[in-house]
Amino acid sequence: MPGSEGCSCRACGHAEEERPGRREVVLIAGAAVLLAAGLFVDWTTPYGNAALLLFVLSALAAGYDLLKNALRSLVRLRFTMEVLIAIAAVGAFLIGHAEEGASVLVLFAAAELLEAHAADRARRSVSELFSLAPVNTLVRRDGRWRKVEVHEVAVGEVVLVRPGDQVPLDGVVASGASSVNQAALTGESLPATKGVGDEVFAGTQNLEGSLEVEVTRRDTESTLARVAAYVEEAQQRRSGAEKFIERFARIYTPTVIAGALAVTALLPLIFGIPFADSVYRALSLLVIACPCALALSTPVSMVSGITAAARQGILIKGSDYLETVGKARTVVFDKTGTLTTGRLEVAAVLASDDTGEEEVLKTAAALEARSAHPIAAAIMERARTAGVAAGPVEGFVAVPGAGVRGVVGSRECALGNRRLFPDMSTGEWEKKARNLEGRGLTVVFVGVGGRVVGLIGLMDAIREDAARTVADLRAQGIRTVMLTGDNEEVAAAVAGRLGIDEYQAALLPVDKMQVVEDLTARLGPVVMVGDGVNDAPALARADVGVAMGAIGSDIAIETADIVLMNDQVGGISTLMTLSKKTMRVVRQNVAISIVVKTGIAILAVPGLVTLWMAVAFGDMGLSFAVIANALRIPWERR
Repeated sequence: MPGSEGCSCRACGHAEEERPGRREVVLIAGAAVLLAAGLFVDWTTPYGNAALLLFVLSALAAGYDLLKNALRSLVRLRFTMEVLIAIAAVGAFLIGHAEEGASVLVLFAAAELLEAHAADRARRSVSELFSLAPVNTLVRRDGRWRKVEVHEVAVGEVVLVRPGDQVPLDGVVASGASSVNQAALTGESLPATKGVGDEVFAGTQNLEGSLEVEVTRRDTESTLARVAAYVEEAQQRRSGAEKFIERFARIYTPTVIAGALAVTALLPLIFGIPFADSVYRALSLLVIACPCALALSTPVSMVSGITAAARQGILIKGSDYLETVGKARTVVFDKTGTLTTGRLEVAAVLASDDTGEEEVLKTAAALEARSAHPIAAAIMERARTAGVAAGPVEGFVAVPGAGVRGVVGSRECALGNRRLFPDMSTGEWEKKARNLEGRGLTVVFVGVGGRVVGLIGLMDAIREDAARTVADLRAQGIRTVMLTGDNEEVAAAVAGRLGIDEYQAALLPVDKMQVVEDLTARLGPVVMVGDGVNDAPALARADVGVAMGAIGSDIAIETADIVLMNDQVGGISTLMTLSKKTMRVVRQNVAISIVVKTGIAILAVPGLVTLWMAVAFGDMGLSFAVIANALRIPWERR
């Protein structure tokens, strides 16, 4: 019908959105009391006019705003929800069913109040989640700590964060040490240890010691603020399911209105039903006409799913991405920084019979104590955990591209690759080295007094939850693919340890993008998980790009479709489960809405449904049920 705009309930966003207030509660309670009094008078006394007056007062108390909005919409030829309910209520009064007309308005107002409360809860959940940063903070000015509002603090100033305080702004610890609960951003339950030089983020909670933090971002530019903004923006993006429901609703509403007119005109002509009865049945259809529950079924579920993800440290930038994740049957992982930590660790120490592993490690630690190379850091960490102290080194010399030399305990020592040992890397040691390399390890030789005494094998540390994540995805029937710039041996070793279905090695960033493109053409929607920086082309090409560990990373937060804020690859398994849960609830809500509305509409034609039943079950009651079902999503077990 021209001018029809379908649903106008508050939760759908077509009417003014405001939190349910005391005025509405009082009016509805008063209207309910007046309705009950009218029914009592009507059933137990002969004073019909008194009962009619009570019904009119009840209808005005509950439906004044609705009737006013309906009249305004009618003047503009806009057939909104208020128009349909108003026609049904006024029509009931006119054909002698005053108690039904009052009941329609009271039930509608009560159900709308409950619906608005539930929808308001869904809208506010993200805001509550991210309204964590304090309004005021202590900032050091002129040598004193002064209490100021957070928005007045400039970059470079130092703020004081006491035990139990929320961190007010993003910054770097300038003084102090403490544990900080970052669950609001990352979803992780264990606190992170923070010391001088470490980053802290607005909205996280300082647990123990005092911290002096040098501010690096204004309040409007903090990680917390940007995450909140993206989540709010995500609620505005529509998925394919939401767009379908909108198209369906545009056809559905005028069709039911036309059906109501047909019932009014045809029932008396064909079946000889009294005109008043046919009008009553048509009015019931009009109450059912607005696809409010159907329109709510998808967006409320999507907002609920996005909120649930945010609570677990997963930032989803749009409901379309949440929907696509559930359709994907292939997940592509970058290796370094995603399945692995990007930090080397010692995986094997081999020593000659007359030297021993401890002596090899001690010599290596002494030579690497002055180096900042990642291999040196891994060796020093292994020596520390093994309780091996690095002795002094003299005559230290770094040989670019080969290794280091020095005198340890009066003996000439060396550590490095084959180029540093042209005369010593043959025979049995060469065979052992190739064996380690075949397992994907990087090998360094350790020499003492002119001969090789041992080997140290290092590899990129695999994340603790990587193998479990791959197994979880496989259990869901999802194929896993690993892409890496490393050599074939390293790629094969990591893929084998994790149970990856397919891997490709020695790839440049543009090669990864091409692989993702080919996988999409061959296997359908692809989710790409990377570190958000060097994997940017592949992330952009994938149907959904997921960035790892983006807390504090501008590039990852801004470029990825979904961000795992907590740097845990297991979030991708949680994301897959949550997407399927959300889409399952969407399908449930759509099916319930269509089946219930169609069933009640069919029953309304032969007069088996009263007006109050149409409101209670076919419209606002159904809308509230749809919202309540959607609000279950955040309680999905992790």
